[in-house]
Amino acid sequence: MDAVMTDQGVAGSKLRWLWLAVFVIALDLGTKAIASAALTYGVPVPVMPLFNFTLLHNTGAAFSFLADAAGWQRWFFVILALVVSVVLVGWLRGLGRHETWTAIAICLILGGALGNVYDRVVHGYVVDFLHFYWQDYHFPAFNLADTAITIGAGMLILDMFRKPSEDAGRSSDPK
Repeated sequence: MDAVMTDQGVAGSKLRWLWLAVFVIALDLGTKAIASAALTYGVPVPVMPLFNFTLLHNTGAAFSFLADAAGWQRWFFVILALVVSVVLVGWLRGLGRHETWTAIAICLILGGALGNVYDRVVHGYVVDFLHFYWQDYHFPAFNLADTAITIGAGMLILDMFRKPSEDAGRSSDPK
């Protein structure tokens, strides 16, 4: 019975990182609420060279993909994000004790996805307000949820390159 408890403890231990997903959601929704209250839609507020706060509403996905669709995309992206969230929690639950980096990455993606799901369900669009530009080129506006998703995805990509060398080092270790 102790072995079963130990295995469950190891498997479930990474669920403790869910606080990070909740933190991302709270920070994202809080900053979106502030941006919505303080900014006028579509009017840039210069913060520093190359960066403005600009309140925009995105009915599509990343880079306004499918924003011009007839409205079906709202529920498609909600369902997609919820399915991905279930998969991410399952992945998180199955992580081993040494996979903290992956747990953090998953929770960043999960928090960002759910922050944007909230917007889609409640508003019908995602609130974006971070706006970078260079001369006449304007990067699509985004929010903290998008930032968390990007950082989490980047961490997972880095982890793919990091793991083979760690595994190779372990297998060549004479015991």
